[in-house]
Amino acid sequence: MKINVLVAEIGSTTTVVNAFNGIGGPCPIFLGQGQSPTTVLNGDVTVGLKGAVENLRNNLKSDDIEYDEMLATSSAAGGLRMTVHGLVYDMTVRAAKEAALGAGGIIKMVTAGKLRRTDLKKMQEINPNIILVAGGVDYGERETALHNFEAIAALRLNIPMIYAGNIENQDEIKEIAEEFGVKLYLVDNVYPKVDMLNVEPTRKVIQDAFEEHIIHAPGMSKVRDMVSGPIIPTPGAVMEAAKLLKNAIGDLVVFDVGGATTDVHSVTQGSEEINRILISPEPEAKRTVEGDLGVYVNLPHIVEKIGLENLKKEFEDAEELVGNAKPIPQTDREKQFIERLTKEAVLTSMERHAGNMRNFYGPSGKKTVAEGKDLTNVKYIIGTGGALTRLPNRLEILNYVSKYGKGMELYPTANAKVLIDNAYIMASLGVLSKRYPEDALQLMKISMEID
Repeated sequence: MKINVLVAEIGSTTTVVNAFNGIGGPCPIFLGQGQSPTTVLNGDVTVGLKGAVENLRNNLKSDDIEYDEMLATSSAAGGLRMTVHGLVYDMTVRAAKEAALGAGGIIKMVTAGKLRRTDLKKMQEINPNIILVAGGVDYGERETALHNFEAIAALRLNIPMIYAGNIENQDEIKEIAEEFGVKLYLVDNVYPKVDMLNVEPTRKVIQDAFEEHIIHAPGMSKVRDMVSGPIIPTPGAVMEAAKLLKNAIGDLVVFDVGGATTDVHSVTQGSEEINRILISPEPEAKRTVEGDLGVYVNLPHIVEKIGLENLKKEFEDAEELVGNAKPIPQTDREKQFIERLTKEAVLTSMERHAGNMRNFYGPSGKKTVAEGKDLTNVKYIIGTGGALTRLPNRLEILNYVSKYGKGMELYPTANAKVLIDNAYIMASLGVLSKRYPEDALQLMKISMEID
């Protein structure tokens, strides 16, 4: 069988390959999926990739598979591990962090102010894929970013560095990078003026740097033997898909509940009313990742949050269900239990992602301010990931989102409509959109049953 485009999702444990035909024509279609264990730890990721393609061949009942091109997302080899360093935590550090998360980064360390010896030692132990240095508004404070960049460069870690701080430092940053042999990516300031975020240029450079350097990760050196197109971090691919879909249908929030984490991606500027009382800026596209909210690897954390005794009121056999948890629940009882945990993951992740209004009292009386991400303008609540695309009551779980809260939270309203990525291809379509945005959008609408 001849296939136009294969998109591989190379995960930490499983590699999935999605097949698409009709790309570039009026009617792109999703043909099917194959999967196989990821073989990064075996020293060669292409073994697992070939296994996934073979599984796809069996699923499509084809004698052989030929494809024009293969694109990929990856969270294998530890994903995109980053450290982020800025000047003031609530300003340049937060802006840099937003850029890293939106690009699909796994942030292992965040610092504000000048780096200390202990910070540098910790960074060496983390051994990140990319280091992001910011600091200072344009033509503002210079010394902290220069100090931090030079201190890191002097370690000679052979790790690419991105500089996204005060543009007045760029010439000196170039000199330091040349002196210590650092692979440097220069980008516009993530925080060029007070209360102004500029995260998109940095997000793009992070993904470019990831693609350039992921092929050197252990087990990934042969990935270009099969993957001919872009390779981007899997969470970054979901964000790319979310941004594309937002431009077509309106403001949205995406919940991606997995076995280890729950990611929330929102693409909205919020309401004018809330923006007038917002005390600090938020990016239009925002991602948060909750490392303690997974329904398999981190299942015990969600159980602890709910409370085992509370769960026993709903599930008398809760202890047995926890002890026998599987990556994919099999029985109706197991599915009901995972649905309860998924609901907790969705609502908790929304609490952490969304902002709030609060009142305070001063000499002139009561004043209301808002802080954090405003989701009140969201028109669509979208579910992707294994749990929210496969559990029987996934729609009911997401319907709780617009009914939750006590009135001061900046949550989606009852007007928001729930959509499901039924084919579970949102990440694949995010990387597909890099080359074929119109096809990716059309396929997304089909998967989510959008007219």
